[in-house]
Amino acid sequence: MPSVVLALAALWPGPVRAAGQSTVLSVWPDAVPGDYGDIGPERVRTPDEAPTKDAKWITNVTDPTLTVFLPPPEAHTGTAIIVCPGGGYWNLAWDLEGEEVAAWLKSVGITAFVLKYRVPRRAGQPERLPAPGPLLDAQRAVSLVRGRASEWGIHTNRIGILGFSAGGHLALATATHFDRRGYDAVDALDQFGCRPDFAIAVYPGYLIEQRPAGVEINTDTLAPYIRIPQETPPVFLVHATDDRVAGAENSAEMYLALKRADVPVELHLYVGGGHGFGVRKTGQLCSSWTDRCIDWLSNRSLLSGAVISE
Repeated sequence: MPSVVLALAALWPGPVRAAGQSTVLSVWPDAVPGDYGDIGPERVRTPDEAPTKDAKWITNVTDPTLTVFLPPPEAHTGTAIIVCPGGGYWNLAWDLEGEEVAAWLKSVGITAFVLKYRVPRRAGQPERLPAPGPLLDAQRAVSLVRGRASEWGIHTNRIGILGFSAGGHLALATATHFDRRGYDAVDALDQFGCRPDFAIAVYPGYLIEQRPAGVEINTDTLAPYIRIPQETPPVFLVHATDDRVAGAENSAEMYLALKRADVPVELHLYVGGGHGFGVRKTGQLCSSWTDRCIDWLSNRSLLSGAVISE
């Protein structure tokens, strides 16, 4: 294993820049596969154009990155999670569903990698369908983290993915498309598998078939592009029943489909909370989902163990 890592280090350009105490890595070494169009420079949306006022919304992402958040050495578990912020595949709720989530994961000894995947949708990508480019970014992110795991003291079989809203869909899509990598290998890192070892989706969308204008569709039916292959990893689902943006039916139907496929799955439905609660503590019961998630991770032996050396 050390010889492989040394060989990869010679191929990989390394950190592209620092962000405070975190390191930021480019997901792709060169051109971004499957991307097109000129959408202008990356930017943070101004308050008057932001979807909500409670988050920092990033858009116009053409250079996908991973921001690395390392836990304290004494708390390090050897587990890693790639975090996918939501935003409807138009924007990324960077603090609410990215940096704040990474801070929580760090506090329990998990190495967090916040994925800045490409947004917004490119021309011709309809809103009622998930954008295709982010899945490539997420698949590459899993391979990148697995291929360089020893640098961060991560177990190669303890790499999960966590997403919110559209990012929740992206987490599940990554967990169910590991056998269909969406791009040709770009370097030696792509020899490492893109299957996450577990997936966590919080108020995910795009899982049930959506109704185009003027067309009647049973919205309690899984979307036709949802697939659950053999060896789909264990899944943890969270939703509020009063979610008016991505209805709780998304998680409920996905739970039933996973259960039928004999995939280990746990579902937590809360009576209140709406959409976009992230990991922030409010007076509502949905704020306790992080505790239930820690229980789930612990039960799967993902929060025990020390830093590894390979």
